[in-house]
Amino acid sequence: MGMSDRIKERRTALGLTQEELAEKLGLQKSAIAKYENGRVENIKRSVILKMSQVLRCSPSYLMGWDETPPYENIRPISTRRFPVLGAVACGEPILMTGEKEVYVDATTDIHADFVLIAHGDSMVGARIHDGDIVFVRSQDVVENGEIAVVAIDDEATLKRFYRYGELIVLRAENPSFKDLEYKESDAKNIRILGKAVAFQSDLK
Repeated sequence: MGMSDRIKERRTALGLTQEELAEKLGLQKSAIAKYENGRVENIKRSVILKMSQVLRCSPSYLMGWDETPPYENIRPISTRRFPVLGAVACGEPILMTGEKEVYVDATTDIHADFVLIAHGDSMVGARIHDGDIVFVRSQDVVENGEIAVVAIDDEATLKRFYRYGELIVLRAENPSFKDLEYKESDAKNIRILGKAVAFQSDLK
């Protein structure tokens, strides 16, 4: 089995289309078709290295130097793109900006509709720090105590949401921050954009 056969074998085993593999490698789909048809004999080492990482095998296996097959008990990770809609304050509410051309890749087991970038440190008690990516599922109602993205006029904040009769309370996860309290009469200017379902953080 030659390199072209091994590339196709690993791609299909991982459930990737030629277009998906090309996107992960930063190449055109036609390049993958040429590789798999054996029409390109000398593939750049940098491409082989990156391809082996994507196809979860060794460069030696792709080149035909190592007959040891890849570990088949490693489950491929499926990913999808989430649009970044702007920034959300972990502190005082800040103006939201729509960054419609920016996306974040994450695993498909995160059931969210969009992501926001956290700013501030009011939610550190929930392990959400400045710069973290917050995954949000769109919904206009949350249960008391759930972490929600709440729009106040044209600004947004990330807090634990509580409703006590006619009182709306947005509570931080940092004792240095006071509760934000609003009366029911202010509710027309307040709306829940969604529930925070996950976050992505760099190691500190």
